[in-house]
Amino acid sequence: MQKSKRKELGLSCMLNTEVGALLAVIRRPPESNPGFYHLHEESCDASILQSLKSLRALLFNPQQEWRMVDPSVYLAPFLDVIQSDDIPAAATAVALQSILKILRLGIFDEKTPGAKDVINSAVTAITGCRLEKTNPIAEDAVMMRILQVLTAIMRHRCSFLLTDHSTCTVVNTCFQVVQQSASRGDLLQRSARYTMYELIQIIYSRLPDIEVKDWENSESDTEDNNMDSGYGIRSAIDIFHFLCSLLNVVDIMETDGLTVQIADENTQVFALYLINSAIELSEDSIGKHPKLLRMIQDDLFHHLIHYGASSSPLVLSMICSTVLNVYHFLRRSIRLQLEAFFSFVLFKVATPGSPLQLQEVAVEAIINFCRQPTFAIELYVNYDCDPTFRNVFEETGKLLCKYAFPTGGISTSIQLQAFEGLSIIFHYIADNIDKEDDSSTSGPYPVEITGYRPFWEEKPKEEDMEAWVDYLRIRKVQKRKILIAGSHFNRDEKKGLEYLKISQLISEPPDPKAYAYFFRYTPKLDKTVIGNYLGDPDEFHLQVLKEFTETFEFAGMVLDTALRTYLETFRLPGESQKIQRVLEAFSDKFYDQQSSDIFASKDAVMILCYSIIMLNTDQHNPQVKKKMTEEDFIKNNRSINGGNDLPRDYLSELFQSIATNAISLDQPGSTVEMNPNRWIQLVNRAKNIQPFILCDFDRRLGRDMFAAIAGPSIATLAAVFEHSDEEEILHECIEALFSIARIAQYGLEDTLDELLCSFCKFTTLLNPYASAEETLYAFSHDIKPKMAMMAVFTIANTFKDSIRGGWRTIIECLLKLKRLKLLPQSLFEMDNASNSLTELPMEKLESGVVVPSQDPKFGNRQHSSGIMARFLSFMSMESVEEALNLGLSEFEQNMTIIQQCRIGSIFSTSSTLPEESLLSIGRCIIFAAAGKGQKFSTPVEEEETVAFCWELITAVALANTHRIPTFWPHYHDYLLEVAQFPLFSPIPFSEKAIVSLMRICLKILASDQQEGSEELIFKSINLMWRMEKEILETCYEFLLQSAIKIITEYPTKLQTQLGWMSVLHLLSVTGRHPETYDLGVETLITLMSNTTQITRTNYSYCIDCAFAFVALRNSRIEKNVKIMDMLADTASLLVEWYRAGYSDPGNSVSVASSAGSSFIEEPARVL
Repeated sequence: MQKSKRKELGLSCMLNTEVGALLAVIRRPPESNPGFYHLHEESCDASILQSLKSLRALLFNPQQEWRMVDPSVYLAPFLDVIQSDDIPAAATAVALQSILKILRLGIFDEKTPGAKDVINSAVTAITGCRLEKTNPIAEDAVMMRILQVLTAIMRHRCSFLLTDHSTCTVVNTCFQVVQQSASRGDLLQRSARYTMYELIQIIYSRLPDIEVKDWENSESDTEDNNMDSGYGIRSAIDIFHFLCSLLNVVDIMETDGLTVQIADENTQVFALYLINSAIELSEDSIGKHPKLLRMIQDDLFHHLIHYGASSSPLVLSMICSTVLNVYHFLRRSIRLQLEAFFSFVLFKVATPGSPLQLQEVAVEAIINFCRQPTFAIELYVNYDCDPTFRNVFEETGKLLCKYAFPTGGISTSIQLQAFEGLSIIFHYIADNIDKEDDSSTSGPYPVEITGYRPFWEEKPKEEDMEAWVDYLRIRKVQKRKILIAGSHFNRDEKKGLEYLKISQLISEPPDPKAYAYFFRYTPKLDKTVIGNYLGDPDEFHLQVLKEFTETFEFAGMVLDTALRTYLETFRLPGESQKIQRVLEAFSDKFYDQQSSDIFASKDAVMILCYSIIMLNTDQHNPQVKKKMTEEDFIKNNRSINGGNDLPRDYLSELFQSIATNAISLDQPGSTVEMNPNRWIQLVNRAKNIQPFILCDFDRRLGRDMFAAIAGPSIATLAAVFEHSDEEEILHECIEALFSIARIAQYGLEDTLDELLCSFCKFTTLLNPYASAEETLYAFSHDIKPKMAMMAVFTIANTFKDSIRGGWRTIIECLLKLKRLKLLPQSLFEMDNASNSLTELPMEKLESGVVVPSQDPKFGNRQHSSGIMARFLSFMSMESVEEALNLGLSEFEQNMTIIQQCRIGSIFSTSSTLPEESLLSIGRCIIFAAAGKGQKFSTPVEEEETVAFCWELITAVALANTHRIPTFWPHYHDYLLEVAQFPLFSPIPFSEKAIVSLMRICLKILASDQQEGSEELIFKSINLMWRMEKEILETCYEFLLQSAIKIITEYPTKLQTQLGWMSVLHLLSVTGRHPETYDLGVETLITLMSNTTQITRTNYSYCIDCAFAFVALRNSRIEKNVKIMDMLADTASLLVEWYRAGYSDPGNSVSVASSAGSSFIEEPARVL
């Protein structure tokens, strides 16, 4: 209790001190006349002095705790002093200080009786402060104190008891100080601005807690008059409207004797700063208050777009920040406004004709938007997938590409920023596309329109994401077709409309609404052709005209504004009858939507429209010498409104509007500007469209959205990599390269091929004019070719499933590396190539250690980050300086780089390749082996190249033996095709081919072959010796060993006539040499001695082979006798087969074929 009493006594002492101080200042005589003390005191209001003295008498005898005392008892005297005209400035300052002290000590709170009245009275008194004119310093001190007290009131616990009027008065007073301080000291102005900022923070931080009132949902301005709840949304609306109006503040400047009004930049920046603060603190609660939301949608955005395109860099930067904040919290409600901001501000400013600083601000703003988590996908869904909107995402991406594209010389800051923005988009799509479950479908690309769907109808987002995404993708295709139809339409009207039908964008029978929306929303259509079409008397054309007019919203527009809006979309026809039809349709629509009762009928609207067009021609046609006056215009329109006159003021306003601002009737290609007419139309349309769609990432949409900017993106990325020498930028290019590859793997094969081709040229390996020495020098002394090569082969290893035509460039790079002696002797171990889908692909490192190969896809972001990290780490580690310190030669450095590329695993782990990719890689290698696109300087070079190619083909085939029947028929067709080429030297190709094919054949026979595999491979083997029969002599030892292995180890695996015929033919031809004769004959004897191996399939070929050996000049008699005896023994097999019902053992092959002629030609017949 003692503590409570001491506290109450302390408050009494404090109040006594403040009263005493105030009385002392009031009594103090003026410094100019210190002798007239009594005269000075008497000049003051006696009631003020009396109230102060009375308060002093009560201070130490309170009837209750100060917290329960009506605050007006001890505040009223101080407030009276502030409002008095007779009080000196010094006393006013002391009174303000006393009030400030009382407020900060919190003597009263919201539970104190009379708290609401006194807090509002304090606002009234302080904002109505009577300030004695003294020196400027004293006046500034008082105004500083006023700002402090106003802030304290708003921060007080009872501030929520303030009325809306009091709150607005506080803000208005503070802003008056801001204005008045412009001609005073800088300190006062800074303090006033900071106080405004604090007040806005306090007021709008309460907005999330304010309940929505019923009157807010009404369009009218009548509001709830309930004053009990204190300040709330009403003051928030009024203050926000006031802040928006500050954007229109202008400075009056005199230039060359002319008065010019320009926007006050300082005030605009200050207002935008406060508006930003209000939006940040209110968050999304603004969306719950319709009137405040409408103010942002209309007033605020109109000002932002109007001033954004013609402001200084500072103002534009603030405008962009404001729009970004609104996007964060209220984007559901600003779909059209956001499109307009990008179209009429950012895209317009970011053009070469704008000042460079403004361009930089615009690009920075675009990048800031791109950094937002869902901005890119939402931009694509809301605008690019809707035929009635611009392709905002596509235009954004292409704009960044244009700015990022190097123009020569040192990279500018805007180029680096634009490239950063592009990289953000790439990484965003790639990161999210990898996050999705691998089981989720990517869908076909591009989508095909399978049936008619009204392209103008927009469906809300559905719970069934699959159906909704399919709907969006179809709309995007429809939009693309519409743009193509528009291009045809401008060249030939009939072809354009016919293309709409072919593309299933028009129903059968045709729907006039489809034509109407095509004319209304397709950009860059020929307005003259549209006007003529709409004015045509055909019944269907009239229906189209009616539907076209229905797409407009004229509510709230005056006649000339509505007519301007209407005629901006097409060129008014020249024929009077066509004009009449068009104006009739317009008049019907305008009359139905007019907001007042000015017009008595639709006829009155149409007559006045005619009159306006005539006035427009009269006022703005230079050939008309005598212009119509306002009085003439009014006189011409008498009695047109159902026999009565239209209001004179209304006609006068129309005349002034047309006279000062012409309606554009003859400018079909004029630049589209955001004028007041267009803004009203935008606001009206915003009331009827679907809100901004919030959505998460989808793999199909992500793939489609990148496809829209893929071409320019890859070209820009390649150009930046080519022209930059900074290692950091080069690494950023590689990161972007990998991100694009991660995106392209989901169905964008052409994009991946283009990416690989673009970067293969940076390896310096494909320069046809450089010598080997020049190429090697460039590769060894520049990090860029090494980075490019590692990137290309990293992609080839990781995304080989999605590569198609890019294999050709990769193979060309490999062949050049081979010629430069930069490849190891063997890229892979053939025996380790896996041919089982269930086994993990293995690879053998240079050290000889066999390890699992990497996953052929980036399964997730962690995996891709790991590969990127290893790439960058290795490239950083292998700098020239460190390599020199390690004592590595240039050749050793190059070989280290090549080893890191893991080239061999591309082919040895190809078992998972899709068939299309497998066929592409095979075709490229086979054509390269045949010399397609190659220039051989020597036979040795040709032989090495061909051998290397067939080594690659073998690796691919051995890794895919499980599906030989699927892909080898195509490989055989490629061999047939290259057989027609004029080969530099045919022997190396056929020789290396037959050796490789025999290896593949052995692998097939050793495995669990699929039906048909054996015959397919032997067809190709036969083709090779038919191309060049000499190869059977040049590599007879290997062929003999292969034939012997097949006969001795895999005789049961040979299931076809072609297989036995080919093997036995090889045995007979390669075994005729003296050094191979014994092996050949013994193999045949071994085969024929085991009668279980002699079947109806191979019987005739065994006989042919036996006769071939017997007929040799160098044959031995004992061997021939043994062979003949065995031939005689086989007669029993013929009898056995005959009794079993078979007429001949070899179906259609004659046993009497001779060894010297028919046997060798047999493979050709079987092919």
